[in-house]
Amino acid sequence: MTETRLLATATTGRYLVEPARHPGAPFLVGFHGYAQRAEHLLEDLLRLPGAGDWNLVAVQALHPFYSPKTREVVSSWMTSLDRDRAIEDNVAYVRRVVAELRAERGHGRLVFAGFSQGAAMAWRAAARCGPCQGLLVLGGDLPRDVARTPGLALPPVLLGRGEQDTFYTAPNLDGDLAALEALGCRPEAVRFEGGHAWAPGFLAAAGRFLERVRVEP
Repeated sequence: MTETRLLATATTGRYLVEPARHPGAPFLVGFHGYAQRAEHLLEDLLRLPGAGDWNLVAVQALHPFYSPKTREVVSSWMTSLDRDRAIEDNVAYVRRVVAELRAERGHGRLVFAGFSQGAAMAWRAAARCGPCQGLLVLGGDLPRDVARTPGLALPPVLLGRGEQDTFYTAPNLDGDLAALEALGCRPEAVRFEGGHAWAPGFLAAAGRFLERVRVEP
């Protein structure tokens, strides 16, 4: 009978930091979507109102590949193969990123953000890599492993969905809102004109959300 054996190996992670305009600033740590990389996410984070008041951090997934269309190097967070092990690897990776940031730039407020496939990583980071003070999720599902976490405690959450998004549908959003309400979490939901992207409607709502997190006592 064939045996499946897993062996942990060292893998080098990569993340980008756009420093804030002033010391002691809060951190916005984000996770890109499937077939993207850190540079793509950072471009979108820089479009947020008030972006200069935050240390912007774009974390790249650990599994690079060549885009079949552009031949650009892009990344994926995981596949269904050995998924539970990949989740643990990714959570450990994010914890190390946060620890490095705090060692270098202090203990300012922390918000996680995720887009598309990276939304699941943002949920996991908020649940397991905190404490954090906010969570931005755009166009991606609440993962089952987070929803089933015993005693789950989440920070204030902003959920976004474009009305023309065919990947994260209206029933997806409604299901996530119902699941979160059952857990005692009542996130702010923004439905905006646009598709599966960081559209102006979401950027404006996210900017207001981040400003509240930044200035609250």
